[in-house]
Amino acid sequence: MLEKVTEMVARKTILGAETMLAQAYFKKGALVPVHAHPAEVFLYVLQGAMRVHVDGEDVTVREGEVLVVPAGSSHQAAMLDDTFVLTVTPRIRG
Repeated sequence: MLEKVTEMVARKTILGAETMLAQAYFKKGALVPVHAHPAEVFLYVLQGAMRVHVDGEDVTVREGEVLVVPAGSSHQAAMLDDTFVLTVTPRIRG
């Protein structure tokens, strides 16, 4: 079951020994603020579409497509439709 984060976002996270898998649902119009990760991130759009601003350019990622965000790259996203995204990242312990 997805956990409600905000009115626009719900997610489920699975933690492995070395990897984190997150499934997130975003309502159309949801915005993910600018942020960066210390390692590369895979964004796999299962349903819907989003526009990601990364490395100074906008990339539209649609259902069935994957975007690899390089380590340390600042990025943000805007949902163009109701969108399900699967995110794969190394697990960061702190």
